[in-house]
Amino acid sequence: MMRITNNSLATALLAVAVSFSSQPVWSQLSEYTVAQLLEPCMEGDNDSRWGAPAEAECEQYILGFTDAYLLTDASKQDNVCLPAEGNRADEVRWVFMKWAHNNYDKRELPAAHGLMEAIKSQFVCK
Repeated sequence: MMRITNNSLATALLAVAVSFSSQPVWSQLSEYTVAQLLEPCMEGDNDSRWGAPAEAECEQYILGFTDAYLLTDASKQDNVCLPAEGNRADEVRWVFMKWAHNNYDKRELPAAHGLMEAIKSQFVCK
């Protein structure tokens, strides 16, 4: 089994948290798209049978992403102030869902890119 060291984890997380304006970075992201992340995020509210596991899938992705974003100090560079930890996943989930619906043409982008755009659009530090 391969073990991930703190340095390699930090390096991987930094790749996620950088600005996604250049093609080389995009080519390194997973194939998990905005549309694929949106599905469990929405099902968390819409399906009484699959709702809880779907919401957990969505929020675990969001928590991993926001933890990496904070760990690498990218949030400071972007002037982003995320919500308090206790309700962060839910608040970011709602912002992401709204962003995805308002940006229908971007649903095939990597989920990390869409989540970054959503976060930057709604959580600017005041």
